[in-house]
Amino acid sequence: MRRGAITRESVLQALVEHDELGREAFLSKYGFGEARSYVLVYEGREYDSKAIAGVAHKWAQDRALAPHEFSGGKDHAAAWLKRLGFQVRAVKNPDWARDEIILACHLVMTNDWKGLDAQDSRVIELSALLQLLPIHADADRTDKFRNLNGVARKTFDIATRHPDYRGKPTNGGALDVEVLHEFLARPDQMTEVARLIRVGITSGELQALAQPDDEELDDDFEAPEGRLLLRRHRARERSKALRKKKIDSVLRKGGSLACEACGFDFEDVYGERGAGYVECHHVVPLHEAGEGSTKLSDLALICANCHRMIHRRAPWPTPAELRTSIQHRRSTRGNTSARIVPQRSKPAEHAAIQADQQ
Repeated sequence: MRRGAITRESVLQALVEHDELGREAFLSKYGFGEARSYVLVYEGREYDSKAIAGVAHKWAQDRALAPHEFSGGKDHAAAWLKRLGFQVRAVKNPDWARDEIILACHLVMTNDWKGLDAQDSRVIELSALLQLLPIHADADRTDKFRNLNGVARKTFDIATRHPDYRGKPTNGGALDVEVLHEFLARPDQMTEVARLIRVGITSGELQALAQPDDEELDDDFEAPEGRLLLRRHRARERSKALRKKKIDSVLRKGGSLACEACGFDFEDVYGERGAGYVECHHVVPLHEAGEGSTKLSDLALICANCHRMIHRRAPWPTPAELRTSIQHRRSTRGNTSARIVPQRSKPAEHAAIQADQQ
């Protein structure tokens, strides 16, 4: 039996069974609890989405899923039901994203690291701005999403975690503390990050960007500046027009398409299949990459492995810094058989470099 292989008809049969038994008996019969994240809304009634999806398997595949076999969230039940055209609504608001906390933390900083009341004009303005951020889908928001009370409470969560605060902290999360310490460590840079997010939202630029794919959101892309500026950064790197202009510029000047960090050349290794291929990395830090157009000098040609390593952990090294790191690693290990070359590298050389990076 494959999880998620349910049909609209099997869901409707589960709804009929639910209505016949009643909610309490239905949940008890199949061992489910009340929905904590999402509910299915059908003909004006709300149903526990995970239980309905699990029982739908019985009608589609002869056995109901047990609660421990899947989740009720966006990866399983909610996603399956949405895919079948059902309306799924959040029971509680999503956790605060880093971008949202950055804006809230900046507000607290400008208020001398003190929390703000719900009726403060600055809280009212921030609440309206947060509702414009293209981070959380409408289906994941309740009618209290980032309302005045919630925003004010978040400012106190941040303020009471400040090192100088002597009282009892309110209930905040680890991410609140992380962002707070980013502001304490580099206030000017994080202030600029907050400004860029605000400008990007009010101008509509950040809303217009395509939703990120799984690669952009996974743990191998670390950006203390938040998801939205990272999304813009990746969009600039993936611009086919900019990439072509950068490649043409390098070739016109007699250069090669070797990686600027490790020297790997796709054509050398893969022949015709690799000819003309290389990735672009936007070298300007997120907190400096403003609303202006991207210049060719802002882009570096780099191989996929080195590109991944640069984005993996903040602060991101420049290609030159990564190159120096690779060279230092090789020299300290006393191995010169796979030295980094300035232009074209051989397959064996690149394989040795990659092995050292892993």
